[in-house]
Amino acid sequence: MLDLVKDESERIDARFLEPACGSGNFLVPVLRRKLATVGARYGKSEFESRHQGLLALMSIYGIELLGDNVAECRANLLGVYADYLQVNANDTWYRGARAVLEVNIIHGDALRMTDLHGEPLTFPEWGYLGGGRYQRRDFRYRDLTQRASFDGTLWEQPELHEAFMPARNFAPMTVRELADG
Repeated sequence: MLDLVKDESERIDARFLEPACGSGNFLVPVLRRKLATVGARYGKSEFESRHQGLLALMSIYGIELLGDNVAECRANLLGVYADYLQVNANDTWYRGARAVLEVNIIHGDALRMTDLHGEPLTFPEWGYLGGGRYQRRDFRYRDLTQRASFDGTLWEQPELHEAFMPARNFAPMTVRELADG
């Protein structure tokens, strides 16, 4: 299964969503591949390796109905990331990664497109702006799924269609700001 998405899993910023992620049996190996790419491209620069590594983690998404699986998936992904950076729970990078996983791995129902409280699922879109700063924009899952059936071309005034409008924009942030929440 992973080899079907080999090229994409080796792109640092390629996004992966597993709508029934369980404990991360698919997402963990995808993250490992992404981090291997980060190491190969940016291994000589600790600054870029760390920032690109976090971007790789930011591109991993999951939805899971069972709470214990959500916690296990987050822990498994965080463990892979922490091993890659050689950091522990007290480190800013670890805390920043944990904050990312809290919003990227959602306890909810993918079929109903709602969280446990019946609210619409929302996912952050993360972007690396360079210079150690990240941008977060939140989108509703329902809107994201509508993009696939968008009438017209994706380039035909996308800013006018609700599916392309973020539900919320955040100011650019550093890893420390992300970690300190």
